[in-house]
Amino acid sequence: MNVTFRQLRLFLALADTGSVSAAARAMHVTQPTASMQLREVSESVGLPLYEVIARKVYLTEAGRQLAHTARAIVDEWERFGQTVNAMQGLTHGRLRVAVVSTAKYFVPRLLGGFCEQHPGIDISLEVLNRDGVVQRLRENRDDLYVMSMPPQDVDLDDQIFLANPLVMIAPADHPLASRQRLPLKALAGERLILRERGSGTRLATDRFLATQGFEPQSWLELGSNEAIKEAVAGNLGVAVISRHAIKAEDLGRDLCLLPISGLPIRSQWHVVHPRAKQLSPIAQVFRQHLLDQARAWPQA
Repeated sequence: MNVTFRQLRLFLALADTGSVSAAARAMHVTQPTASMQLREVSESVGLPLYEVIARKVYLTEAGRQLAHTARAIVDEWERFGQTVNAMQGLTHGRLRVAVVSTAKYFVPRLLGGFCEQHPGIDISLEVLNRDGVVQRLRENRDDLYVMSMPPQDVDLDDQIFLANPLVMIAPADHPLASRQRLPLKALAGERLILRERGSGTRLATDRFLATQGFEPQSWLELGSNEAIKEAVAGNLGVAVISRHAIKAEDLGRDLCLLPISGLPIRSQWHVVHPRAKQLSPIAQVFRQHLLDQARAWPQA
């Protein structure tokens, strides 16, 4: 087979974007050029690598295997480039981090100091729900991953770096807001607003409710912390949410914390990567920066 490195990167862009036109834009070539180059790759391999259905690209089994191989080659090349940059003072390179949506409330601030120290480093920060981050982790798409509930079926290098307490919020004028301590059963008549199934917050909440033997009378499922806070402020119910997702100005104005026995739920933030993965010099430095900064981070 005779496939160039640039063609491999183009095919990888196709696998990542699911579109020939998007892959062309990512590689800064015209769509006809991208189509011609992809056709040459397929001819060189000797098997169909993808098919287009309703304008969306679907990889064949051979295409998936090529994407896996191309990603390993590109990652290894980038790692070599970063090793050279490290020898020259870690002045250039790229860092790819994927985080679950709740981590967006603090990871960008922790990134700030790193960017000041290493202004020449390009950073890609993907913010997704837990399922999306776990999928990227399984595909080895990024350098590091931040989540509160790492998957148990992946062999990971896993370091806990920050507490993630989960608290109960209610409307600011809730009749129980002034109480000192409440049993969970005091909320028997309340609608409980929950994150989507599969999220770290939902997994921890479900586990807590099961240990307490508590089943809400009714519940509402929403896919983001912002939607949950708005729903609670609008008197649709009460919710368990990460303390990191609550701004100081939210409390007293729209929301309050309910002093429920057994809360906050103790959870932690983890920074992980596949154990077999060889971290680039930049990723190693950023992980240590994350751990160092978290030690000085005010506990929520």
